This record gives sequence, C-alpha cells and structure tokens, in this order.
Amino acid sequence: MSVSVLLVDDHEQFRSEARAMLEAEGYVVAGEAVDAASALREAARIGPDVILLDLGLPDRSGLDIVAPLRSVAPGARVMLVSARPRTDYGDRIAACGADAFIDKATLTPASLAAALQAATPA
Repeated sequence: MSVSVLLVDDHEQFRSEARAMLEAEGYVVAGEAVDAASALREAARIGPDVILLDLGLPDRSGLDIVAPLRSVAPGARVMLVSARPRTDYGDRIAACGADAFIDKATLTPASLAAALQAATPA
C-alpha cells in the first residue's frame, strides 16, 4: 500500500525536491499547496495519509492550521517541517497537536518513515 502525501510549502524548490525524493522511495505525492488556504482545500479534496506542513506559510503559521487540517482530513498524519530548529518553537509544536516535527535539513524518506512509525499508536 502506498502512502499519499500532501506537500504544503510556499517554496517551489523545496516542494520539487521533496516530491522527487519521496516519489523515488514509493510515496505518492497526491497534491501540493503553497499557503494555509490552499492546504485546507487540498487536504479536503485528497484526504492524504500524510501532510508535510511547513511552519512558515505566507498567510498563517503552520502551527495554526493543524487542527483545521485534522477537521478536513481526519485520518492524516500531520508532520511539521521547518528550516528553523525545533527549539525555536518551544512548546508550541507539542501544543498544536501535530504528529511530529522534522527539520528540513534532515528530511529524508527514512526520517519521514521513522516519524510516521513513532506517531503510530501501538
């Protein structure tokens, strides 16, 4: 079974590189979004397994749209990504209800798989 992913990031280069990397490992990138509004539309339309969500979106913080994304795509795992380190966000990452945080510099198919496994209840 393939895992469908929605990429949410306002940087085209990141989306392109993430798409190529994930698809090479068997993930299905089912959609892309450049801001919070398009992320909510795409998540509702696609119903992805995973939402790779950048924290620095142009219209809202990724932290602010985790709950609305869960409403429109209740089965999705929300994985936050940022070029900034996790420590820059303090307790806000845990408080927003996301399943995991992955630094963009360490994003690989293996790191995504590990985050998904860690977020899956036993």
